[in-house]
Amino acid sequence: QVHLVESGGGSVQGGGSLRLSCAASGDFYESYCFVWFRQIPGKEREGVAGIFSDGRSSYLESAKGRYTISQDKDKKIAYLEIGSLKPEDTALFSCAVDTPTDYDRCQRRGSFGMDYWGKGTLVVVSS
Repeated sequence: QVHLVESGGGSVQGGGSLRLSCAASGDFYESYCFVWFRQIPGKEREGVAGIFSDGRSSYLESAKGRYTISQDKDKKIAYLEIGSLKPEDTALFSCAVDTPTDYDRCQRRGSFGMDYWGKGTLVVVSS
């Protein structure tokens, strides 16, 4: 069983940056995928960034340039850095893990394929 806990959210001024963390406990298979999802009020949840166990990453087109996903494999932590924050980044950010998996599936960042979910961390960006 894998347990995920997100942290790092909060209220921030537009233009600033944040680093979200997703700490995992429990055992993974050798192949795994962390995905960060964003739930904007009134919109569907979308996978904004994913990182495979070998370090390859993928991004939602609208997230490219300002969102950066990374991981600390030894600590089983996935990070999501968001720069140049805008009010439209206001959302509940959740992380999820799919394991075992492959890169093709990981880069699709589909919520249906995730095995484990965290409860999320809220980001509120003011103008």
